[in-house]
Amino acid sequence: MDLHLNGKTVLISGAAGGIGAATAATMSAEGARIVLMDIDAEGLAKTDSCLQPAKNGQAHVAVTADLSTSAGVEAALRDVAAVGPIDVLVSNAGMCAWKDLTDLTDRDWREMLELNLMATVRLTQAIVPRMYERRGGAVVITASDLARQPEPNPVHYAVSKAGLLVLMNALATKWGPYVRVNAVAPGPILTDMWLDPGGIAEHLARAHGLSPMDAIDRELAVRRLPLGRIGRSEEVASVIAFLASDRASFVTNSVYGVDGGSLRSPF
Repeated sequence: MDLHLNGKTVLISGAAGGIGAATAATMSAEGARIVLMDIDAEGLAKTDSCLQPAKNGQAHVAVTADLSTSAGVEAALRDVAAVGPIDVLVSNAGMCAWKDLTDLTDRDWREMLELNLMATVRLTQAIVPRMYERRGGAVVITASDLARQPEPNPVHYAVSKAGLLVLMNALATKWGPYVRVNAVAPGPILTDMWLDPGGIAEHLARAHGLSPMDAIDRELAVRRLPLGRIGRSEEVASVIAFLASDRASFVTNSVYGVDGGSLRSPF
C-alpha cells in the first residue's frame, strides 16, 4: 500500500533506537525525508545509516538534543529550522524508570514529566501552529497501554503517558481540520527500555527470581496477553506510519493500541 509519504519531511524524536528508529526505517522506506532527534548521538548515527534515501533527493538530518529541558528543545528547533517545513511530527522521546510508588521522590516525578510529557508539549507548541498555517500536517504521539490501564508501578510513567492523551485531544480539537493528531499506545514492546541495565526486564527478573527473558515470558503469562508474546518495534512503527499518512485522512483524536490485546476495556 502506498502511504503517499514521498517527499514528506518527518521529524521523529527519540529516534536513536527502539520504536523511534523502527519508525524512521519504515517511513524512509516509504520515501520520506527523516529528521532524527535524540540525546544519543551514536544511536542517531546508527539509525541514520540504516535509512533508505528520501525520494525527493534531500539528505536525512540528525539532530542531537536533550529534550528534557526547554532550552534543549529550543536548541533542537533552531537546528530543525534550517531543514524547512515539517509535514509530520512523531513525538516519541521518553523514559521509563521502574520504581515503587512509595519510593518516588519529587525529582523522579519531575524527570519523568519533563521528558515524557513536556518534550511533546514544547515540540507541538512550536511545530503544530506552522502546520496549521500551511493547511496540512500530522502528529503521532507515543503513549502507552498503561495510560489507559495503569498499574501501581511505575505510576509516574503511567501519569506522564495519560497526560499525553489529554494533550492529543486538545491539539486535535484546536488545530483541526488541517492538522490531524493521534496517538499509539504500545503494550510490552521489546526495546532498550526493557533490556538495558536497570530496565523493565531486570526489574521483572528480580521480582520473579528468573532470568530477564524468562521473567518477561512469566509476566506476559500473568497478564494473560491474548497474543501471548512481547511485541516488536516494527509492529508499532507500521501503525505510526499509517496514522501519519494520507491513508488515515479521516482519523484524528484517536488512540491506537498496539499492545497484543493487553487493554481489557472495550471502550
